[in-house]
Amino acid sequence: MRAARGHAKPALPQRFYKQAGVSEGPEGFRLTLDGRPANTPARNPLRLPTRALAEKVAAEWDAQETQIDPARMPLTRLANTAIDGVAPRLDAVAADLCAYAVTDLVAYRAGEPDRLVAAQGAAWDPVLAWAREAFGARVILSEGVMHVEQPPDTVRALAAAVTAETDPFRLAGLHTLTTLTGSLLIALAVLRGHLRPAQAWAAAHVDEAYQAEVWGRDAEAEARLEARRAEFEAAADFVEGRR
Repeated sequence: MRAARGHAKPALPQRFYKQAGVSEGPEGFRLTLDGRPANTPARNPLRLPTRALAEKVAAEWDAQETQIDPARMPLTRLANTAIDGVAPRLDAVAADLCAYAVTDLVAYRAGEPDRLVAAQGAAWDPVLAWAREAFGARVILSEGVMHVEQPPDTVRALAAAVTAETDPFRLAGLHTLTTLTGSLLIALAVLRGHLRPAQAWAAAHVDEAYQAEVWGRDAEAEARLEARRAEFEAAADFVEGRR
């Protein structure tokens, strides 16, 4: 019984406030709970850079019922991450993102069947063309999973695009977009408004869509994918307000 309790999910905190709101100050827009300023888990002010984003975060808090469930508050989690985790370590987060420049999803192509090859090309080639135009990044393609060395100029160009993002909110959103897609290029395209979230998600999941068409859909896998999609859309919404 003790072992079972040890693996049980922790109890969610009870809702202790009646209303969430936003207060404006010289440094941004602070979440308030019953008029009192709210803090992040690290006790930093939970302050958002725009009123629109602050109101969306407040709406997440208002939507909680008898308990506060962080799983239903993706924007709040991202804000906490930006403030507590990213702001104090911008260089480390940027370095983590730069690693994707040498292993980007869109560089690794199937050799067959023809339908998958065509689907990947249709989804990913426009992203590569945009990256060449936007950053001067020329990505070398590989067939299968064999590692391909990217040109140093390409790696430097993409690293420069990442390190240019010094806003912790944009960088936190970019990190989430990248890790959920496996593609720094797709994430940068969302961050810079080149791709809409739905387009980007579809591009990042060409392989999964093909497998589902061939083998059918698995309910459990679909549920996991939908949960990840909700996180992705929240991250896209998060960076939209910082463009």
